[in-house]
Formats: sequence, structure tokens, C-alpha cells
Amino acid sequence: MRSDVLKDGITRTSARSLMKALGMTSEDIKKPWIGVCNSFNTLIPGHMNLNNITDAVTAGVWSAGGHPLVFPAIGVCDGIICGNPGMKYSLPSRELIADSIESVAQAHCLDALVLVASCDKIVPGMLMAAARLNIPSIIISGGPMMAGDFKGKDISIIDIGEATGGLIAGRITAEELLEMEDHACPGCGACSGMFTANSMNCMTEILGMALPGNGTIPAVKSARLRLAKKTGERIVAMFHEDLKPSDIMTEKTLINALTMDMMIGCSTNTVLHLPAIAHELGYRISLEQIDAIGKKSPNVCHISPSGPYHLQDLDDNGGMSALIKMAIEGGLADGNMLTVTGKTLAENVAEAPVVNSDIIRPLNDPYSIEGGLAILWGNLAPEGSVIKSAAVDPDMFYHRGPARVFNSETEAQYGVAGGQVVKGDVVVIRYEGPQGGPGMQEMIAVTALLAGLGLEKEVALVTDGRFSGATRGGSVGHVCPEASAGGPIALVEDGDIIEIDIPGRRLNLLVDEKELARRKEVWIKPSPGVNKGWLTRYAKLVSSAAEGAILK
Repeated sequence: MRSDVLKDGITRTSARSLMKALGMTSEDIKKPWIGVCNSFNTLIPGHMNLNNITDAVTAGVWSAGGHPLVFPAIGVCDGIICGNPGMKYSLPSRELIADSIESVAQAHCLDALVLVASCDKIVPGMLMAAARLNIPSIIISGGPMMAGDFKGKDISIIDIGEATGGLIAGRITAEELLEMEDHACPGCGACSGMFTANSMNCMTEILGMALPGNGTIPAVKSARLRLAKKTGERIVAMFHEDLKPSDIMTEKTLINALTMDMMIGCSTNTVLHLPAIAHELGYRISLEQIDAIGKKSPNVCHISPSGPYHLQDLDDNGGMSALIKMAIEGGLADGNMLTVTGKTLAENVAEAPVVNSDIIRPLNDPYSIEGGLAILWGNLAPEGSVIKSAAVDPDMFYHRGPARVFNSETEAQYGVAGGQVVKGDVVVIRYEGPQGGPGMQEMIAVTALLAGLGLEKEVALVTDGRFSGATRGGSVGHVCPEASAGGPIALVEDGDIIEIDIPGRRLNLLVDEKELARRKEVWIKPSPGVNKGWLTRYAKLVSSAAEGAILK
């Protein structure tokens, strides 16, 4: 055992004395040390139930003969902090989470890890740590939130953002907005659509790093607690089997994950997180590879924001197991990949059903023949950009219009709310990339306003920032190189014509190259968005979004 170095021999007597101060018996000390990283806090609805999940995990570890040792991880709530400067800390927190888990696991020579998470950057940060440490590891989520109810209709957090624009437009009353606010998020769990948190939790299943059901069993169901207990039991067996992340997350596994990403229509943030996880494993995922997979992977799910369904509906109709089984049987995924169960993907999902052909459409009748994400290139994005095509109205698959340029998300919010944007425009939000923000804020406050104002089918948005999985409409993010690095998006002026062609995979600024060269000569890089704190270091070390915004 790795932990023997801390607890065996006469030279470790004082260390064992401190262990006994923790309440350990001599027999406990001899057991495998199973680190349980609990990211519980009372800031994030998706994490407020994680103490219960952790208790179930530790019960499973004890029953299987291991010794659970609980330690924390930080987390911030993207939904609460969006639309203000605090959002600069969301994506960078992924690196802090991975680094802090590495620190504890290495310092205390833990033999294995259970990673208890639920939301946005916490899940990928934990997966990055597992890949980096390469000791037996398994993920357990707190589960998705149930959808809310408003006048007999299922709603979620996305409806609130859009309703705010509806109030400005006079389509709903302040009383109706308050009623929606009271009912959209009915309890604990990760926000109920296929937003970033649930996208990444679904990815844990296809990556083989979680037990079946981890992505979709609702937070409020006792089945979630039973899954947590089984997770605790299973990690002890994984320790004895020496089953490590590198045995599970191979290059083929990552291709499986990208395929499933496209079939589901996950958040565009997966294009940041899957390459970052791959990097920790020693692999590289390029935007070209992502787009190639998308072109041959049909989109069979329209979970909110792409459609009317929520995670509870997907769970009721077979969950990820049904989707994985469909992909394997259709020749789209390799079922021979090993998983944390000790079995292959195909063995895990052999008995999975598909109940509703609208929530999970068959491969011969998909929502679209191409995947839910598309990568666009052109003179405005020479190194690529990303759009959640599954959440775009077909009328917006091709759009050409004049630019309305804003140099921050806050500036854009005021501009949209103040009527500066009209039908046909292309809103450009720049200096919000990984370096320029710094931190690559989500533009969901702006996209929600546009939708609420009824402009999501009339106005496009282009940014070097990113989007929440809750974003819908013609929203192109991750434009690379970013403005702060001198990318072409820094040279756009009001009135310039921008062309977005999703089927053609093009994003072009229709301005003469000589004029762009002239603008480049006089361009002055603005001062950074922060001048103290750890974000100043992050801005200097972070790579392009095209590389997953990893730290150099």
C-alpha cells in the first residue's frame, strides 16, 4: 500500500500517535486508506446534499474493509455568480481543485480516491486530479435537480434568465417572474438541464470513471444514496485490483466520450474539459478531431436547453446506459473499454432499455445527422471556435449581419438591455478569453437577455469567452486566438459584416485584409482585467481555449 510509508515501522511511531488522535485504532491504521474528497458547501445547490452522499460512500468503504479519510475541495456556483466579475474565478477554480486534491493525496500517500462532486468545474477538476495521480479513483455525483413547475410546465434555471428579458419586453409581469423565481429550482442537485454540470456527470459514465446511473439519477432519490454506498464498496475492490484511471481512460475512451457528447448535445464547456483531462493522461484532443467526430455522430437527445426535456426524463428512459448501448450497437462507440466496475462498457449496459423514442431517438431517426456541437473556423477564428448547434434554430444555421462590439460582458448586458442591439445584428463580446478576462467568463446573462427579448432567432453572438450549457441560439464562443492575444476578434469594429455558416463550419469577418492589417498596426492591448491575486498568475500561465485552457 502507498500509505505504508506513513504508517509502518518504528520511525512512524509519532505519526501513528497522531492518527490515533483522529480516533483511528491500530486495526484501522492497517487498512487501505481511501481518500474521500467531499466538495460539500452551502453555496451551491448541486453540492448541498453532498454530506449525505459522502456518509453513504464512507459506509460503503467501511463495509468493504477500507478506512475512509474525508477531505474537502472548493467549488463556486456558476449559476449564482454569472453576470458579474466573480465569474472570472469559475474556470480557473478547476486548476485549484485538481492541484489541491493532488496535494492531499500525495502528501498523505492515499491508496485510492472517491471524488464526490456535482457541478461545473468541480467534476472536471476532480477527473484531472484522478488522471494526474493515477491511483484507483472513482467519481460519485450528488445528482441532477428535478425540474421546477410553472403553470403546469416543467421549467429550470434557463427559463428564469430568459424571463428577465421577457419582463423588459413586456411579455410577462413582475409577479409572474417572481413566481417563476420561486419554483424553477425546487431543491438540491445540479441544475436540471443538459448544462455543464450534468454534461460532465454524464461524461463520467462514458469515460468509465463512475458507476452506471451517476449522470442521471436525481439528487432527491434514495437510489442516489444506494449508488454512493456501492461506490464506496467498489473503490476498495478497485484498490485490491490495482485498477487505475490510466487503465480506464485511454485514447479510445476519450473518443467514446466525444462521440457521446455529440449524441447528447452537451455543454460547449466539454470542449474545454475533455481536452484538459486528456492532457493529464498524456493525450491531445484537437478541435479538428472534435469536429470530425461530430460530423459522424447523430444528435439523438434534445434535453434542455435544446428541447423540453430534463435529466429526470432521461433517467426515466434508460439514462446514459441506454445511450451507450445504442452507440455500441450502432458502431459509434467501442464497448470493449474497461470501467470502474471492472467490466467493460458493453457488459455494464447489456440490459439497458430504451423506452421513449423522443427523449432518446433511434439512430435512424435522430434530431440531426450531425452532433450537438460544431467547430467553426475562418479569418475571425483562425484557431477555431465552438457552437452548440443542437440548441440553434435551423433558421440561424446561416447568419450574416453587422457587428455590435462590446469589450466586456457587463458592457454587453447594458447594451442589450438598453436597446442597442436590433434584429440582424451580431453581438461581439471580446477581452473575455482565458487570458483577457482573465478566466473566460460565461456569457449566459447576455444570451438569456437576447432570448427573453425574443431575439435568439434574429441576433447572433460571437465571443472569445464561453457559454453555459444553458445557452441556446446562434452563440459562437471560444473564438481563438482571443482578443487579448491579438486575435482578429480584437480588430472588429461596429458595422463590420460577420458571416456565420454552421453547415460550412465557417466564421468570417467580411473586411478587406489590408484594412485588417491597418487596424492591427494601431491596436493597443488593453490593461488586464485584474492586477492582484492569483488570477494575475493564471492569466500569464493559461493556454488558449483551443487547447482546453490548461496551465502551461
